Amino acid sequence: MQIIKRSGTQEEFNPQKIETAIYKSFKSIGEEASAEKLQDIVADITKKLQSAPINTVESIQDTVEEALMSKGFFSAAKSFIIYRQKRSELRTLRIALVTATGDVTLGSVLESIQRDFTEIEYSLSVLSSKFISLSKPSSSVNEQLSSLIKAAVELTTQTAPKFEMIAGRLLSHKFHLNLKAQEDKLNLKTFYDKILYLVNEGLYGEYILKSYSKEDIVKAHSFIRPERDHLFTYAGLDLLIKRYVICNHQHVPLETPQEMFLGIAMHLAMNEKTNRLSWVQRFYNMLSKMEVTMATPTLANARKPYHQLSSCFIDTVPDSLTGIYRSLDNFAQVSKFGGGMGLYFGKVRAMGSAIRGFEGAAGGIIRWIKLVNDTAVAVDQLGVRQGAVAVYLDMWHRDLPEFLQLRTNNGDDRMKAHDIFPAICVPDFFWRQVQDNIDGTWYLMCPYEIHKIKGYHLEDFFGHEFESRYLDCVHDSRIVKRQILIKDLVRLILKSAVETGTPFIFNRDLVNAANPNSHVGNIYSSNLCTEIAQNMSCIETIGKEVVTEDGVVKVVTTAKPGDFVVCNLASLVLGRINVDDIEYLDNIVETAVRALDNVIDLNFYPTPYAKLTNHKYRSIGLGISGYHHLLAKQNIKWESDEHLTYVDKLFERINFAAIKASSAIAAEKGAYSVFEGSDWQTGSYFTKRNYSSPKWVALAKSVATQGMRNAYLLAVAPTSSTSIIAGTTAGIDPVMNKYFLEEKKGSMLPRVAPDLSQNTWWLYKNAHNIDQSYSVRACGVRQRHIDQAQSMNLYITNDYTMRQVLNLYLLAWQSGVKTIYYVRSKALEVQECESCAS
Repeated sequence: MQIIKRSGTQEEFNPQKIETAIYKSFKSIGEEASAEKLQDIVADITKKLQSAPINTVESIQDTVEEALMSKGFFSAAKSFIIYRQKRSELRTLRIALVTATGDVTLGSVLESIQRDFTEIEYSLSVLSSKFISLSKPSSSVNEQLSSLIKAAVELTTQTAPKFEMIAGRLLSHKFHLNLKAQEDKLNLKTFYDKILYLVNEGLYGEYILKSYSKEDIVKAHSFIRPERDHLFTYAGLDLLIKRYVICNHQHVPLETPQEMFLGIAMHLAMNEKTNRLSWVQRFYNMLSKMEVTMATPTLANARKPYHQLSSCFIDTVPDSLTGIYRSLDNFAQVSKFGGGMGLYFGKVRAMGSAIRGFEGAAGGIIRWIKLVNDTAVAVDQLGVRQGAVAVYLDMWHRDLPEFLQLRTNNGDDRMKAHDIFPAICVPDFFWRQVQDNIDGTWYLMCPYEIHKIKGYHLEDFFGHEFESRYLDCVHDSRIVKRQILIKDLVRLILKSAVETGTPFIFNRDLVNAANPNSHVGNIYSSNLCTEIAQNMSCIETIGKEVVTEDGVVKVVTTAKPGDFVVCNLASLVLGRINVDDIEYLDNIVETAVRALDNVIDLNFYPTPYAKLTNHKYRSIGLGISGYHHLLAKQNIKWESDEHLTYVDKLFERINFAAIKASSAIAAEKGAYSVFEGSDWQTGSYFTKRNYSSPKWVALAKSVATQGMRNAYLLAVAPTSSTSIIAGTTAGIDPVMNKYFLEEKKGSMLPRVAPDLSQNTWWLYKNAHNIDQSYSVRACGVRQRHIDQAQSMNLYITNDYTMRQVLNLYLLAWQSGVKTIYYVRSKALEVQECESCAS
């Protein structure tokens, strides 16, 4: 039996739909309808319909009403009539908007909005009224859809936050509508056709076609779940469309968000030897569900011809002209391909030191840093954004006072470098002096002079050994010292922090005490966003020689590569994962670790030094975003001991899963090259962190036997861009505001905290209103479970005194926090690092 739908199309009669509608009618009046009763009513209705010449949706509903009333079920019949009337009203609203926009395909989207957003504040009548005030009758369909999207965006408020999800659906519809027209124009009927076209246009990596057969690609495409577009907020989808999906040379998008996720997954699984398509599906699922976000370079560049997938790089600048310019060149190459940089300048001689025996000839580090600054501005990634670099210097370096004023507003502008981010490497001994002897004197010295006179590099030592050698240098009259009161140096640091948000803080002794690979190196500094802590060493030039090959004369420079650190980043989106399901969490962590390990082999490296170091250590940085989002969903206040207890257990679980996953990959593919002698192999990693329960003891034994695939595992990046895409809170930060208006191209874009509701409202306390000591203590609790570091910001108001800010620094050091990123004053806007936005 066929029925005629309202659209005029025919459909097979399905009695189950009638049974469901009648069941809901009884349930709405508090009555349970037995299976026998339902079957009896449906049988009666079906019999009547079979005798009718034509059955429409409306006539079927009339028959249902009559059947309920004829059997005496008047209350259920009334409920069905009311339901039918409501459906009619909803349908009328949809038809009105479809007519007004001129888009005949809009109806299904509006129906899904009505189905999923049932609260009265999200009625299409509200959206329609706003749309009418913005639209112009003479506009095209595309312009009308833009007005409809704008209406939903402007309706997003603290009391109606879900309009940002509705706006996201409408944007998705408009995007797909325009993309379909472009695909039809290019005759792209299948995903395989599209990849072929994009490869020929130089927009897609040919390596995908070489690695996967047509059958593989067709199968992979079947993994796509278009409905996952519904997970996007407007801001997230808008950002993804504008910056991440592949566009042609005229900036017209040519892939859907789901195709983007699949393309990334196919790239990351490319070298898998067994169950490759299974890994493609796992990688696609974690990305498309937005349970894991890859770093910005991975999202943007995976599947493309120039597949630079890493976020940040760290170089140790040597004390030589050749070495300094090589580091500048390394930074330029990294910046060219979208990476951020950390440069450690602690080995470069200070102003007034000797050069080739000529006293006072050295110009100090500031002139070199100004060259770094100019390189950041000049190499601007094809005009997209300028390069980003953090420059690190030791607390005892003689040029420190000038270094701390690089970005401040006072002093000689010729000594400024406003486009770099200064950071200082602070030993425990300095913090103890601040704590116990702030009126005392601190001594600043030149690393070149110390090595020349004492025969050792002071920056190579940490903890108590550093302290004894520092004091040995202080008492050696042959070494020129620059004296400064500790309180004056602290004042310089705090003034810069409050005025510019920098310097970043790198607690060098805490970092090196926890270094699982101290048997083969030291960690001098961190990266642009302060979350990476890995072994570093200078690239050394051995010599140059002229060689002739096949009649061609070549000048060959030979260099010892050193440890040039690479950051391969991804983040668990805690606000989107059911972290209480331990098995599911372990699976997600395992999948993310596997993907990051694959990045190492599939990466395009801007310098050969990066490739050598990345393959030596196979280091990764699995972090998190959605931290405040998760706490709010779990009904946990930020300023509570419950917060500290909860995250201690959670991050221990994440760390356990990550170590287990890395060790399992090592058993399959082999351990990183310098695993022997590491804290992983000796078991010191576990004892240092007091991992003594039976499950940890068993894991430690497994690691000693199987090895570790990755020398470093966990690092928490700031995730500024990718957290917007995932519709969650950034990194480990509290929300800046639960609701605010963001200015964007002359208009105001409403932004709301994720899952904002009456239940979560009071749990989303604004960052600047939070007692920062809880943020610092939580960071210390998490740090035990994170082998690298965390991008932690401090949020202060104008009411903070310098002493209060200093106390937060001291509390961070006492709590074992390895690094501090920005100090975000309420009156200060700081530039966020997007290179590390994992």
